[in-house]
Amino acid sequence: MTTVFTMTHKKFAKPDDKIYVPLHVGRAGSVDLGYLGDDTGDNISSLNCYYGELTGLYWIWKNYEGKENIGICHYRRFFIDEKWQILTEADYEGILSKYDIVTSKAMYAKGNYWDYYARSQNRADLEEEGKVIQELYPEDYPVFCHVMDGNKHYFGNLMVAPRDTYDAYCQWLFPILFELQKRIDVSGYDDYHKRVFGFLSEQLLLVWITARGLRAYECPVGISEEKAETREFKLAMGQLIKMGRITEARQMFYEILKVRPDIELKHSDLSQEIPVIEQILHICELEEHHKLRGMLSYRQELPELIAHYHNVEDVLSRYEEWGEDEIQFLKDTCVTELAVEVITEAAKDLQERKAQILERYRRI
Repeated sequence: MTTVFTMTHKKFAKPDDKIYVPLHVGRAGSVDLGYLGDDTGDNISSLNCYYGELTGLYWIWKNYEGKENIGICHYRRFFIDEKWQILTEADYEGILSKYDIVTSKAMYAKGNYWDYYARSQNRADLEEEGKVIQELYPEDYPVFCHVMDGNKHYFGNLMVAPRDTYDAYCQWLFPILFELQKRIDVSGYDDYHKRVFGFLSEQLLLVWITARGLRAYECPVGISEEKAETREFKLAMGQLIKMGRITEARQMFYEILKVRPDIELKHSDLSQEIPVIEQILHICELEEHHKLRGMLSYRQELPELIAHYHNVEDVLSRYEEWGEDEIQFLKDTCVTELAVEVITEAAKDLQERKAQILERYRRI
């Protein structure tokens, strides 16, 4: 048997499979959603703002009596097969007959994990985590250093494992986090960065698996919907653009991403529109500064501007084949030379051809 607890803080469309059980994390400090909650028995539900989904992980460890395989997923993240179908009980049991644990598919940073973590979090917290491991589990410290020096990482604390494996991991993990809680001052952290213990734990799963030589099945994760904060961010950008408040929108763009870098991650921004929005704002601000008829003269709705950006990008990639239709398109949609410069510079496959594309554009 397998039970996969689906961590959530909001109502969601539950998979039509009885093995998926919603678990309301942080229920101690929120309105009851009508799901099983993490605020009964031995619990840390009130610490959800610091621990994220780990309050659910802890509750299961301390309160759930089932001996079957135990899984953790999120209301918008589920393990899937090659056909993009959510895994069934039979799938999990087949995998765990050959492997020790199911994890999210490994991701690889451009540099080491130290630098990757420091891009959005406080590196000093990660260093303190190493000190705690060295004190509590000195035999695991070399593995911790090896994993942090590498670029492989998991995300989301997603896992499925036999009950004894699950319990062993929790028994190892929470003493580290509780000790860190004594040492890390989160009083100056905003609401996002306060979830530091949840962020720190993501890489610890890889440390623990590596240190114990477990066979991990790294499974693809399907994202059922965009992150709510990402949708809200795009709506705010769209409203400001529609009102023509471009400089304000661009300032807000960077201010929000500074405190919520997670909203532009691939598993938050599913359509990868945020990098395009950044370029659209840049183009519109330049055109406004130079008093040019440009993007906003053609469209003001953000979804239409995003589609237009991609259309222009496609036309520019075919600059050697331009005929009357392409030239007329560039004129009718108010594509300025400034827009051409920004778009070609942003697209990796166009950067090397930027000079040729601009030369061709100037001849129309």
